[in-house]
Amino acid sequence: METKIVAKTKSEIKKVRLESGLDVKPVYTYKDEYGKDPDFAEELPGQYPFTRGIHPLMYRKRPFTIRQYAGFASPEETNKRFKFLIENGQTGLNVAFDLVTQCGLDSDNPRALGEVGRVGMAIDTLEDFEIAFSDIDLDKITVSLTINGSAIVLMAMYFALAEKKGYDMNNLRGTAQNDILKEFIGRGTWIFPVDSSVKLVVDTIEYCAKNVPKYSPVSVCGYHIRESGANPIQEMAYAFCIAKAYSDETLKRGINIDEFASRLSFNFDIYGNIFEQIAKFRAGRRLWAKIMHEEYHAVKEESCWMRMIAGGGGAGLTKEQPENNIVRTAYYALISALSGTQTMALCTFDEAFTIPTEKSAEIALRTMQIMINEMGVCDTVDPLGGSYYIESLTNQMELEMLKEMKDVDDHGGIMKGISSGKVQSKISHLAYDREKAVQNGAILKVGVNCYIKEDKKNVVEFHPYNEVAAKMQIEKLKRKRKERNTDKVKALLEVLRQDALKNVNLMPSIIEAVKEYATVGEIIVVLKEIYGEYKEPIFF
Repeated sequence: METKIVAKTKSEIKKVRLESGLDVKPVYTYKDEYGKDPDFAEELPGQYPFTRGIHPLMYRKRPFTIRQYAGFASPEETNKRFKFLIENGQTGLNVAFDLVTQCGLDSDNPRALGEVGRVGMAIDTLEDFEIAFSDIDLDKITVSLTINGSAIVLMAMYFALAEKKGYDMNNLRGTAQNDILKEFIGRGTWIFPVDSSVKLVVDTIEYCAKNVPKYSPVSVCGYHIRESGANPIQEMAYAFCIAKAYSDETLKRGINIDEFASRLSFNFDIYGNIFEQIAKFRAGRRLWAKIMHEEYHAVKEESCWMRMIAGGGGAGLTKEQPENNIVRTAYYALISALSGTQTMALCTFDEAFTIPTEKSAEIALRTMQIMINEMGVCDTVDPLGGSYYIESLTNQMELEMLKEMKDVDDHGGIMKGISSGKVQSKISHLAYDREKAVQNGAILKVGVNCYIKEDKKNVVEFHPYNEVAAKMQIEKLKRKRKERNTDKVKALLEVLRQDALKNVNLMPSIIEAVKEYATVGEIIVVLKEIYGEYKEPIFF
């Protein structure tokens, strides 16, 4: 009997639309890839506009830095975790601080009750930094400080620590997240009004450009914007608008773009469609290079690099069937590597429940090590470069990012949009729509709204809250206040107050204050008296 092959009609083909709003065709050809600009075919890694990567050999020369997020309870406990990760092959540190520190409070503040060391390391004085980084060589292990509202104080402590240990400040490397504008959009650990907050960020950029030239004072975080509900296009577009805002304010101080642009970095999110994510980063890398070169007239190639950390997003993880998150994070790691990241910080499978346990942190670490050593992802640069689909999607996403950035500019810019609450409102509505889509099944989530196993309970080891460590932290703070030279601390805080009134760069006076063990809370109180506090707008 003869078999008859019947082609499906177009109406029978499932329509695929990416979260970015782009429709995916069933088949891509060379016309989709090179039809508009044949020059794409000639692009090479390490050459402007860096679509294929910012270094010529990428991971063939050196794998990405493994920088797992870590920090909990006291500096003493965190130091142990740091050493555990380093001993197991981690090549950089990514420091988590508790909410008390992030909000600029001291551990004995009444508002800190029950939160000291809960979701990160508690820091009150320079002594805590001395303990946390005891026996860790800051020349060999670079440190990323995940801190924002009180970032200028924590950076000052890090620089004071490095100086005290005798490190060459001209060669000191590291990164501070220090992206306060995204805090107003996403996380909420803001302290001061928008303009004053940006002023402090620019103080750190200016200080580093002049005094710690290899340190990265800002890591602009599209990550948290995406986690708050933005789609992949908006994640990149808003991040670039924020980076431009910091750059514009820094330029007003008479600093040349090439003096600081190469030390700006980015923190991006990964979850969702593999190809959409990879194209997002390739498009973003090319667009940022063009912005720096064409708009800001940067001369140095390094100024045009989109240096990034990426390795997964908590919003992609689920409490349901948590073991599935091990698979998800392995895909996130693959996406990150195929996208040309410089640093990877991979989520752990239990992060939907708790801060990572030692076991889950080790699994994430081994996931990246297996990928580097067994899977061949470091063998060649940009292995998906030249794919008809990836190249076409990269081109589309670059155009959509430009449209989103233009929309922000047309409405007064990112700072105005954040100050008014308009940006936050837009992203909140998107988060609501996405959650509805998951609940009604329009967006499939394995273990959540499909392939559900009702009879199996989730078994995840929770990281317990360490009340003993919290009490010890408070006692240590009280002891330090008695030991230090109180009159000198008061005098230095008054110098800080006067500098704030004069509107000069505050990094030098804060560094001098922390050297004498002024606390995070004491310094923030002085600045609150000058700048006031941010009041969140209500925008419908």
